[in-house]
Amino acid sequence: MKQTIATVFAAFSLLAAVPAIAEYPEKPVTFIVPWPPGDLEDILTRMIAEDFQAKYGSAAAVVNKPGGGGGPFPGAIDVATAPPDGYTIGSFVIAVPTIGHVIGIPELAPEKFDPLGIFLTYPFVLASSKSAAFSDIDEMVEYAKSNELALGHFGAPLPPTRATLAFAKNSGFEWGSEAGFDALDCNTLASGDADVINTTLQLVLPCLDDINVLASITDARIPLVPDTPTLGEKDAALDLALWNGLFVLKDTPADVREKIIEVAKATVMSERAQKLATETGALVYWQDAETSAERIVKDRGTLGDIGKILE
Repeated sequence: MKQTIATVFAAFSLLAAVPAIAEYPEKPVTFIVPWPPGDLEDILTRMIAEDFQAKYGSAAAVVNKPGGGGGPFPGAIDVATAPPDGYTIGSFVIAVPTIGHVIGIPELAPEKFDPLGIFLTYPFVLASSKSAAFSDIDEMVEYAKSNELALGHFGAPLPPTRATLAFAKNSGFEWGSEAGFDALDCNTLASGDADVINTTLQLVLPCLDDINVLASITDARIPLVPDTPTLGEKDAALDLALWNGLFVLKDTPADVREKIIEVAKATVMSERAQKLATETGALVYWQDAETSAERIVKDRGTLGDIGKILE
């Protein structure tokens, strides 16, 4: 009997010596945005971080790691080289999960990330002045076949730009010229620096009554301009959008993922996030992990097809 009591006491002593497993999150969480602060993905990710901190009581912050849309994705590298414990979360645009692992960045290869969910489609559009000789995308195509048009965009590597260039080839015309701009807004069209601009709707909202929104490079029509077709509607091979989502490393535990997802989904569907969508023309929603993974595979194929068109 004494031996049994001693054995039980010894077992309890061993259990007491084993530290309790901490429940996630028990230390600060970092959301990494590979862009400068202030744009839509940054604003929404900050909302998510604020709600995460409020719900779980652990500090949560956004860290901006600008590096450019064509790579080398320094923010993604930070996530890729962190432990797979959910304390470093990536807020990434389409390029990171679709091409990041195949452009010669050792830290990103092979594929490192799983989506938790996609939550934003940037409201990219093609727009022209109301004084142009065309008022919709079909008229623009016919006009461009016999007249030179200058296209302004944010950079050749961006998916909306590549889709726009591929649209011209598939439609049987060539842009008279095309160039990257730091700013593409009402002044760009008013000054005549470009005949057609590939920009975001939020940048031309102040002059919406003075321009023609020809098409959107989005996965669905933009509610602020519901009569404007998507580029994918005009050419199914170009059904593409510039989106943003949350990503974690592949070995991140399921329960950790679920806690991040719970907050993020509630945040982007909240009144304040949907107000941002209404004000900017952005599409703000929650696409679950499985559907997001399928979307990435589809977009990879679309980007590959666009690359062949542009060869």
